[in-house]
Amino acid sequence: MTRAPRGVCHVSPHLPPDQAANALLPAALGAWGRERGDDVSFVAYEPAQGASRDAAGAGLPGPVRWVTRHRPRSGVGRLLKVATLRTAREVQAALDDVAAGVDLLHLHSNGLIIEVASGWAKRQPIPTVLTLYGTEIWHYHPRRPVDPFRRAYDNARVVTFYSQGLLDHARSLGLDRPDLRVVYPPVRAVFRPQAEETRAAWRAALGIRESRVVLNVKRLHHLAGQDVLIRAFADVARARRDVRLVVCGTGPEQDALEALARETGVADIVTFAGLVPNDDVARYAAVADVFALPSRLEALPTVAVEALAAGTPVVSADHPGGLELHALFGDDVRVVPREEVAPLAAALATAIDAPRRTAPATLALARERFGSDAVRAAYESAWARALEASGRV
Repeated sequence: MTRAPRGVCHVSPHLPPDQAANALLPAALGAWGRERGDDVSFVAYEPAQGASRDAAGAGLPGPVRWVTRHRPRSGVGRLLKVATLRTAREVQAALDDVAAGVDLLHLHSNGLIIEVASGWAKRQPIPTVLTLYGTEIWHYHPRRPVDPFRRAYDNARVVTFYSQGLLDHARSLGLDRPDLRVVYPPVRAVFRPQAEETRAAWRAALGIRESRVVLNVKRLHHLAGQDVLIRAFADVARARRDVRLVVCGTGPEQDALEALARETGVADIVTFAGLVPNDDVARYAAVADVFALPSRLEALPTVAVEALAAGTPVVSADHPGGLELHALFGDDVRVVPREEVAPLAAALATAIDAPRRTAPATLALARERFGSDAVRAAYESAWARALEASGRV
């Protein structure tokens, strides 16, 4: 049966080229909607990682209105919330421009842009779906008497979570309500196992001379734990020099991490690749022998599932996301204690000494639970429920 096209606007703090999960998913959902014939639009803060607005917007499957995230210039300005008010007005103007009359607003993550968009949608009225990725719930503390996040959460027709652990934690905080769902992050088909000849050719094309590769793909931030990884890698490299650590991402910790690599004597075998296009991330994932995820906190790390789908086992810290991945994928995700160098080094050394690819069952489960078709169907169901509950179907 042919379905009528819808108007759907995605509101998120980030969009590509930013590499955050709440940038990649809105773009993917927008592309799927456009394939279906929907009218798709976006509202987001301007790119945080160096691209111009025009360059960033050119790759999106619909018009985008970028919003400036205004910062307070003085203590008085902070007290009077001048910057907050300016940003809120820009968000509302952007929604008036590209979202007036849409059938659905899909809100991604939290913060001022989401809270303003939720209030705007309620006044229209336009139903909302809210997707939560991690820190919004892990760091949530009820605010009284005014809690803008809780208001957006309660106003949404459907709330989706990036992991079961995240949903369970929300319930433990008193955030239970109808229409809560787990929808795992999508992993594109470009993340798939490659023949050994292809892996060797890609390794050379990426400038990697060493025969063993440890990979990390995360923003360079304290929570990502790359400092622990570099110290663990240095321990591994003392016994062998045929191994290279590749770190993909940018962020505030880059200078400190580069200094740490020099201090630990591994600067010549650590590559800080910077902001890497997703197709190149897929190449790195395929050529790696082990993916390291030493984060201090994770909900459900898409990058780790991408590595598994590309055939590369994972060593993860015991944050909630790592524990959930281990429960799903078994021995292909080895879990070690957070912030402890020695266990991480030992697990990396084991993976490097006896390299292997992920099991067929892991590849099948990655397709079944994280494949584009499965994720697309789950969000289609969430959208249909939101539209039905609002009387728009």
